[in-house]
Amino acid sequence: MGKTIFVNRYFYPDHSATSQLLSDLAFDLASRGQDIHVITGGQLYTDPRASLLSEEVIRGVHVHRVRTSRFGRGSLWGRMLDYLTFYAGATWRLLRSIRPSDVVVAKTDPPMMSVCAAWAVALKRGLLVNWVQDLFPEVAGVLDVSGVRYVAPLLRRVRNGSLRKAQANVVLGTIMAQRLRDEGVPSDRITVIENWADGDLIRPVLKEDNPLVREWQLEGKFVLGYSGNMGQVHEFQTMVEAADLLKAAEEVVFLFIGDGAGRCWLEAEVAARGLTNVQFRPYQPADRLRWSLSLPDVHLISLRPALEGLIVPSKFYGIAAAGRPVIYVGDPDGEISRILQREQCGWSFSIGNAEGLAGRILSLSDERHQVIEAGLRARRAFDRQYARAHALQTWRALLEAVLAAALRSDEGVAQKIPVAVGDK
Repeated sequence: MGKTIFVNRYFYPDHSATSQLLSDLAFDLASRGQDIHVITGGQLYTDPRASLLSEEVIRGVHVHRVRTSRFGRGSLWGRMLDYLTFYAGATWRLLRSIRPSDVVVAKTDPPMMSVCAAWAVALKRGLLVNWVQDLFPEVAGVLDVSGVRYVAPLLRRVRNGSLRKAQANVVLGTIMAQRLRDEGVPSDRITVIENWADGDLIRPVLKEDNPLVREWQLEGKFVLGYSGNMGQVHEFQTMVEAADLLKAAEEVVFLFIGDGAGRCWLEAEVAARGLTNVQFRPYQPADRLRWSLSLPDVHLISLRPALEGLIVPSKFYGIAAAGRPVIYVGDPDGEISRILQREQCGWSFSIGNAEGLAGRILSLSDERHQVIEAGLRARRAFDRQYARAHALQTWRALLEAVLAAALRSDEGVAQKIPVAVGDK
């Protein structure tokens, strides 16, 4: 059996979302005796100037860090240069590393990495699996990133070609899968494997056992929590308007934990409205997640409707692990809305429906048993379908199927990857 090579800009010890997911999978495969390599950058998500070793072995995983520029996320042009230098370094490393029948798993950070990986894999007779976390250039088009609209049709054609050449494309939900089918990617090359959370690290914690309740002075409060990135893809106006409508409800508090491009706007809007029922806290370290995610009675998740199927909010999985229900603000027929309806572990509201959102919050604060029951259903759904062990097992099955199909093809028997693997 050949080796498996993952490609992503971030890997352990980085703690960004894509890094944590990749690290979980790579370490799991290596622990089972597989030859696992990761081609990554030398930056940390929060520190572009970090100095990490160019070569090392971490828990059995061979890590190869390529040299790139180090402008970080502060500037669009600097970020683009970081991308370009990573493309060059990662592609060169792939060409040096791939042997026939090696599997290359390309993630979507940086965007369009599948194009470079497909070229290198074809040249070196490897096997390609794309791990699609989001769809570029569509996301950039929705966010009106400067200049992207002019080259978007070309970028989509090139990207779609790389996806069609892959043995498998792993996507995060059924709407994203349909987006790829609409782009001409064959169904038998699309597999749904949702992102996950660590259900051992993040578990339900009773409020009376949660030290953050007292530390953040939230005793006796009904807490609406938003945890994670506050980015351009999210929508906060509806939440702020709901908080404004509920400013006289002394028992209701809105708690925003994290950071991002939207936090400055949020803080300014809260200050301008004079809202005293809104708190802000920084990102919490991993060893406090079980407390910070269990502190809210109900969590808020939002996504701009135009981004449905281009992105799937990964916040849901940690929230479900903490046994808390969700209020989703976005497309009522979006990916998260469908999960909430299917599992009966939350409620959905269209963007702009602040009155409906505020009314639901008030009713839930009066009927806490509904919240508790929905939270129990969220954790049961997590254990059944969204736990890390489940996702890793599905990934192992997919990679084994890719290798088995390649072996049969080498023997002259055409074989497709079964779409049933991980498809939900």
